[in-house]
Amino acid sequence: MVIKVGDIIKFERTFKKEDVEMFTKVSLDEGNHHITPDEQGRVVVQGLLIATLPTKVGGDYNVLARTMNFEFLRPVFTGDTIICEVTIEQYEKQDNNRTSIMASFLCTNQNEKQVLKGNFAGVIL
Repeated sequence: MVIKVGDIIKFERTFKKEDVEMFTKVSLDEGNHHITPDEQGRVVVQGLLIATLPTKVGGDYNVLARTMNFEFLRPVFTGDTIICEVTIEQYEKQDNNRTSIMASFLCTNQNEKQVLKGNFAGVIL
């Protein structure tokens, strides 16, 4: 798929307890809030696990990231469905057969509350 400036790429993911358990093992981010369930049986999803949502675009379009900026706005819990919208801000062919890309993103939960925003820049190989 060809992308262009102004395109919005949208997808969603529901985080499960197993996702947090696996990420805990890989990242060693073992804060109690990621391990001990609250009164509703939920744990807090690690921020960097949530941050994998906008990086999905990088994988889908073979982007080699150079910068990534994240602003975590509110906690995400297991069972939450997060909708991520990535907006292509810049997409330019370069002389070296690469394409530079810049995008912003906004992630909201199933209640339309913002949970994460930021931007990334890199090159498409």
